[in-house]
Amino acid sequence: MIKHKDHFHGSDLEAIERVYGIKKEDITSFSANVNPLGVSYQLRECLASHIDAITTYPDREYTSLRNCIATYAHTDASNIIVGNGSTELISLMIQIKSPKKALIIGPTYSEYEREVSLGGGSSFYFALQEEDDFKLNIELLCSKLTSDIDLLIICNPNNPTSGSIHRKDMRKILDHCKRNDIFVMVDETYIEFAPDMEQISSVPLTNDYNNIIILRGISKFFAAPGLRLGYAICGNTDLIKEINNKKNPWTINSLAAIAGEIMFNDIEYINSTKQLINTERKRIYTYLDGVSNIKYYPSTANFILCKTLDDTVTSNDLFEAAIRNGLMIRDCSTFPFLDDHYIRFCFMSPEKNDELLAVIKEVCNR
Repeated sequence: MIKHKDHFHGSDLEAIERVYGIKKEDITSFSANVNPLGVSYQLRECLASHIDAITTYPDREYTSLRNCIATYAHTDASNIIVGNGSTELISLMIQIKSPKKALIIGPTYSEYEREVSLGGGSSFYFALQEEDDFKLNIELLCSKLTSDIDLLIICNPNNPTSGSIHRKDMRKILDHCKRNDIFVMVDETYIEFAPDMEQISSVPLTNDYNNIIILRGISKFFAAPGLRLGYAICGNTDLIKEINNKKNPWTINSLAAIAGEIMFNDIEYINSTKQLINTERKRIYTYLDGVSNIKYYPSTANFILCKTLDDTVTSNDLFEAAIRNGLMIRDCSTFPFLDDHYIRFCFMSPEKNDELLAVIKEVCNR
């Protein structure tokens, strides 16, 4: 039996295998938030034919890749920085900005606080409120963004709440931060899953503001975390130059760079993913509406946050019931501001979603 203090990340399948005696190949991870379609259709067909690329160094400037990303993200190639996953770029950005005091909108991804701490800074949280369905109160946030804050960190759409901030509201935040000399880092890891991506993405704001950087990657939407390809979008040319000067050369291998170009051009895969996630999101809403003792929060990413309303049913109870059926969800009790009644799961295939929903219904209705 797993101890309550043990929690698993979506990539911890080896640990699950050891604790539960379930082969990792038999586990469906609803915790990793990775596209259930797997890697790009075109990538499967084409990447092997480019194997000879590893016999030479990549282009130091990654010109072709950056041009491809710029087209995909609707920005200029000069605004693009590429890195070894978005994690490298988060680290570099925080190292360069070296904030003494960062404000993080939470609950959210723990890596932000870790990187600020490694740089000698302190992190403070602006807590999203459950009674507001974890929707951001812009006015209240701005009241906390005083001149002693160096850096504001936003995950949009947010993990684990799956809520998002529309661009018109992000503009208000940036205006306020500009007046107080606060830089804003926006993590858009899950932006492509959002049904109204065009209204949420902050990329167009990089043309008007020099106090924002946007981070993205291919781990989740393109189901390729092992390739370690991330990119940033920023209109601040001085910051881009500083990041590029500090960044190690060739942090992206030749095959990952080629893979990126293939994936960003796979329109069929991109559209199929969006259609699947949007359809399953609506269907899961409808199903959960019929389940007693559980509440879900509006989702704009490819995952959903839920809360058990029965005090006798905990997040660990749901985790246990799911994993015994080879289904791994996220017990969210380790996130700031969430207790042992919150779970998160991503949208997989309709068949697998049905399996998980049946387990949730059984536990919550008992």
